[in-house]
Amino acid sequence: MSLTIERDAPRARISDIVENVVGCKWTLHVLAQVRNGVTRPGPLVRTAEGLTTKVLNERLAKLVRYGVLEKVSYPETPPRVEYHLTPLGQRLNAVLDAIESLQADLDADRVTPQGRTCRRSSGSSPYHVPLTRTT
Repeated sequence: MSLTIERDAPRARISDIVENVVGCKWTLHVLAQVRNGVTRPGPLVRTAEGLTTKVLNERLAKLVRYGVLEKVSYPETPPRVEYHLTPLGQRLNAVLDAIESLQADLDADRVTPQGRTCRRSSGSSPYHVPLTRTT
């Protein structure tokens, strides 16, 4: 018996990968957990309330398909499977870090969607943009 590593990475557009990763809260969660060393499906499914085995397996399969994760199968009884970031997955993490940093800046009022510094006033969101019509 030998170790099996799956790297099923078709040529996907990066925009499709980002859309599917950023557009799914579970995918972001799974990536964060793998990055933090939780690499086996059992422990992964227990890291978040509401994450089901079915959804986890769908997310993992998609991340392997995109080449973001690699699946390592060990020839043991019972079978053992682990997931690890690929070089593409590590680069994608840099993008996710930038998104997280931007969110931290928004939360700390260091930047607004309009690019101006803002101050919170009680009872209103600093990110509210009044809709105006130009005719």
